[in-house]
Amino acid sequence: MHHHIIIGVLIAQLGTPDAPTARALRPYLRQFLSDMRVIDYPPFIWQPILRGIILNTRPRRSARLYRRIWLEGGSPLLVYSEQLVDGVQALLGGGFRVRLGMRYGSPGIQGAMAAFEADGIDRIIVMPMFPQFSSTTTASIYDAVYHAAAGRRCPLFHERKRAVPTLRFIEPYYDHPAYIAAMRDHLRAHLADLDAPPDKFILTFHGIPNRYIKTGDPYRAQCERTAALLAEAMGWRADDWLICFQSRFGPEKWLEPYTDQTLEGLAQHGVRRPLVFSPGFVTDCLETLDELGNEGRDQFAEGGGDPASYHLAPCLNAFPGWIEAVAGLVQATAGGWLPEEVRQASYEAVRDER
Repeated sequence: MHHHIIIGVLIAQLGTPDAPTARALRPYLRQFLSDMRVIDYPPFIWQPILRGIILNTRPRRSARLYRRIWLEGGSPLLVYSEQLVDGVQALLGGGFRVRLGMRYGSPGIQGAMAAFEADGIDRIIVMPMFPQFSSTTTASIYDAVYHAAAGRRCPLFHERKRAVPTLRFIEPYYDHPAYIAAMRDHLRAHLADLDAPPDKFILTFHGIPNRYIKTGDPYRAQCERTAALLAEAMGWRADDWLICFQSRFGPEKWLEPYTDQTLEGLAQHGVRRPLVFSPGFVTDCLETLDELGNEGRDQFAEGGGDPASYHLAPCLNAFPGWIEAVAGLVQATAGGWLPEEVRQASYEAVRDER
């Protein structure tokens, strides 16, 4: 009876606008910046600022930045995520149905969960595309998935959804050997293509306000652990690499050292050929391609560096080693849902085909 059971796999991303235009960015930014997991100020203080000021200026500026990175097939985040989904689906085979769902923008988590339901799939594995847990990202995915699964609109209305799927979440994999190995293999392949070896590796993670760490967010410790494990896997010495945090906005103190200040100071410290990589983003997006690729290069040059010697390594994207790592994490999380012999046979058949 087990043979026809299909397990849903939700690859969950934070999101991307549909187009690099101010018009497409306004609803996307409103949804994103209204999420109280992201910005936790009381809505009656924050919403007037958001709607009165930010949404009148930021969409135009953001659209200009998105235009610099947009690919023929659309947003890089969407294009690479779809390639990853296809690759993972091919590896896992017919016992699984893999879908992409985004917290903000489309295709949304709500739609992906509805599609599983329409297919009669009631066991779902959720893979947040965030190796390091943060209340601002991973927990926001949990919120959206619970909401979509149970159908709770708001506290005043109880939607009486009778059938709710069984959910399994892939735990934060910041120290998982498969994730570390995928980054190591990906970086090694990338380094082999460079004319000269980098003289400093910059590992940059998305920042969050310091206050979130003080109130219990485990994010910083997980970032530091990832960086240390990657450095060890790459055989770097202590002075070969450093860690920093990017994308700060607003008046609060965020995690330090700040990436922009770090990049500006590199040349003064004798760094000639930095290689920048962001382990916390598994998919290239505005924060990597533009903030690190374009603005980061300018910051290095402002500090006296040669912009031609500045190098940004791509994220894992749809790198084959990463597709295999994701499929492996899903397999492990599916334990007990598929009989072992079926799981192994399908996985080996697919692997041998490749």
